[in-house]
Amino acid sequence: MTRTYISKIEPEKEIKISGWIERIRNSKNMIFIVLKDITGKIQVTIEKANNEDICNALEGIIANSVIEVTGVAHLSEYVKMGGIEMIPTSVQVLSSAEALPITEEANIDQKLDYRWIDLRSEKNTLMFQAQSCFTNAMRTFLVSQNFTEIHTPKIIGAASESGADVFELTYFDTKAYLAQSPQFYKQMAMASGFERIFECGPVFRAEKSYTNRHATEFTGFDIEFSYIESYEDVMNMEEDMIIAGLSAVKEKYGDKIKEVFDVDIVVPTKPFPRIKLQDLYSAIETKYGYTLPDSEKIDLTTEAEKLAGKYAMEEYGHEFIFVTDYPKDKRAFYHMRKDGVPQGYDLIWKGVEITTGAQREHRYDILKAQAEEKGLDKDVQFYLEFFKYGCPPHGGFGIGLDRITMLMLGVSSIKEAEFLFRGPNRLTP
Repeated sequence: MTRTYISKIEPEKEIKISGWIERIRNSKNMIFIVLKDITGKIQVTIEKANNEDICNALEGIIANSVIEVTGVAHLSEYVKMGGIEMIPTSVQVLSSAEALPITEEANIDQKLDYRWIDLRSEKNTLMFQAQSCFTNAMRTFLVSQNFTEIHTPKIIGAASESGADVFELTYFDTKAYLAQSPQFYKQMAMASGFERIFECGPVFRAEKSYTNRHATEFTGFDIEFSYIESYEDVMNMEEDMIIAGLSAVKEKYGDKIKEVFDVDIVVPTKPFPRIKLQDLYSAIETKYGYTLPDSEKIDLTTEAEKLAGKYAMEEYGHEFIFVTDYPKDKRAFYHMRKDGVPQGYDLIWKGVEITTGAQREHRYDILKAQAEEKGLDKDVQFYLEFFKYGCPPHGGFGIGLDRITMLMLGVSSIKEAEFLFRGPNRLTP
């Protein structure tokens, strides 16, 4: 007999279900089990007097064991879970559990030691269902816009981007590095004539950072596309992609997320607010009294990010805000410049930076000069070759799915939002 998901159970039919025992109550005459699978829960009711074999099979079984139940589901006004209870004709124990080594009250690092157990909770299951929904919606949107999904190498021969914060490894008789991003290869795809590409894959950053939003390995969602006129085209594309992702999550899981996380999924409207970096600093100084020396206003501080989110809500009624016009010293060499100003942006959501995007410099001579200016021309020689034989104007961005998940559901740390967290002090499980 084929297994039936709990959410697909039809009353008065013989079925087979399998799942985890969430609770078991063994009274004098009855055994009550709450059984759950990925789709829902059901009460399994066993009358001891007529089910000696089933009672023997369940002897000593505790919560978190895995069982298979064959029988008939009946409507019952006395059962809270959907008004249906399962009356079994047979029960098979697939896996018996020991007492759990952690509780719901354990701290996050203790939970990470037993992450596979921690992930069994309804809250964590919903988190990754929402993340999957968000990712799939972005992917579906991009495919509808003629994007092609690619998969770039993560072991590379030269440090990507700045050359700093990379993991070095021995690769046979030479050195190699784990990719900080797929940036160079996304642009290679533009030089290959692919025009529109995206990738979802691992990203590695050798940063000894212990904040609630940093990890040494995370999942990046990157896009790049050709024949743009300015970085406004890139921002517009990101707006549409994020709206598609949040719309899908709200439609499928919005009510459940409100119930479990007490968070409203807000689908943003277009256009997202835009503000220049220096104008933002002036605004948050005037509005919130946040002051910094001019020498530190060349990038967004963590506190400025928080205030940018607050400002966006109070000034525009919007959870998102684009920050533009960063100085060239704080932008990558491959960002196109106009009158010396990099043509790019950061996107802030709920007071946290989630994206850096830009129009790229596609003209070989200018790109080479900008690499030389930052002392990187030798390190990125292979990358510069992509632009010697023709390349259309293009741009793109990348977002971290784990940080997006953290912000979307209001959890306190990226440690909770990653399936398995990797940080300076964690390599297992």
